[in-house]
Amino acid sequence: MSAADFIREISLLPGGEGITGCIQCGTCSASCPNANLMEYSPRKIIAMARAGMKEDVLRSNSMWYCLTCNLCSVRCPRDIKPAEIMHTLECLSVRHSLDSRQTRTSAMYKAFVDSVKSHGRVYELGFMLKFYLKTNPFALFGLMGVGIDLFLCGRLALAPGKAKGRGKVKAVLERAQALKEAR
Repeated sequence: MSAADFIREISLLPGGEGITGCIQCGTCSASCPNANLMEYSPRKIIAMARAGMKEDVLRSNSMWYCLTCNLCSVRCPRDIKPAEIMHTLECLSVRHSLDSRQTRTSAMYKAFVDSVKSHGRVYELGFMLKFYLKTNPFALFGLMGVGIDLFLCGRLALAPGKAKGRGKVKAVLERAQALKEAR
C-alpha cells in the first residue's frame, strides 16, 4: 500500500479528514499529557502516517494512549483535531489486526463490545473473564479477592441479566459492523 493509499484510507474515516492539513508545528505533542508514554508523539504519528508507514503506525501504542482530553485539538492552529485522528487510527489498527504489543486496550474494546452484543449490556464477570483469558490469565488470581468481595456485597452477578431490547442493541452493533466492512 502506498503512502497516498494509506492517507486516503485515513481521510475517508470520520475523524481522519484533517490529516493532510497538518503543518507539523508540534503543538499537539507539546500539549499532550501522555506524549511521554507514547511510542511516537501525536506530531510524529501523523508524519509517519503521511509517509505511508502503515504497519509502524498501526502497531504503535500511541493512539491507544490518547486520553481524548482534546488539548491538542483545541490548540491546533489548523483545527486538525489530532485526538480524532488518533481514534481513527485505533479503528484502523483493529480493522487490519495490527494491535500494539504494548497495550491491551484493543482486546478490552473487543471484549466489551462482545459482552454488549451478547447480553444487551455489559456483563461484568463475563467481560473481565474474556479480557483476562485473552491477555493475561494469571492476573485473574490477583483479582479473585476483589471479585469475591463484590459478589458478597451484591455488586457482581454470576450470571448475565436479561436486558430489555438486547435484540435491538445487537442489531445496531451488527449494522455498525456491516457499515464498517462496506468501507
